[in-house]
Amino acid sequence: MTINQMNHVNLIGQMSSDPKFVELKDGKRIARFSLSTRETYLDDEGQTKSVNNWHNVTAWGKWVPVLEQLGSKGQALAIEGKLRSRFYNNKSGQKKSFTEVEINDLVIL
Repeated sequence: MTINQMNHVNLIGQMSSDPKFVELKDGKRIARFSLSTRETYLDDEGQTKSVNNWHNVTAWGKWVPVLEQLGSKGQALAIEGKLRSRFYNNKSGQKKSFTEVEINDLVIL
């Protein structure tokens, strides 16, 4: 039996860093930045609590020039995308991983 699977992320938050732009060997450009989101909930005593989360975000293609013009620390964004896990070896040869959100669509708020 085949199970349908989904990798879909929607976030609304603020850019917690200015985007960094990188040109790859093939000439493609990417933008990387951090997006902060705040989750609010009630604890067991009924007190309102909030937790901040920071998400690594990567943008390709048509979103790079948009972020060059309009993206800066503090800018509110709504993004839709998917999670990507990447792997690399650090300087001591240990395999490391990190997860980022790869943008499919974004709205400047």
